[in-house]
Amino acid sequence: MSTETNSGKLSQTRRETAESKAETTKRISQEMLRSESELRDAKTMRLRAARLATQDDRPDPKPVKGRKPKKAAASGTSASK
Repeated sequence: MSTETNSGKLSQTRRETAESKAETTKRISQEMLRSESELRDAKTMRLRAARLATQDDRPDPKPVKGRKPKKAAASGTSASK
């Protein structure tokens, strides 16, 4: 009986090859990136909806008048001699 249980354990504890480890790592990293992307997209959509809702409630801003240009300095003064 002990030989049957040992052989069953050996087949279960087989080491992964480097290729299968790389595949596992790649799959897990892609899942993480996909979930982060979904969370980011959901947050973006929520913030966009909130921004659009506040923009609809506000009236259009009044145009701001520009400053008048400064008058040219008097040409009679000479600063460099």
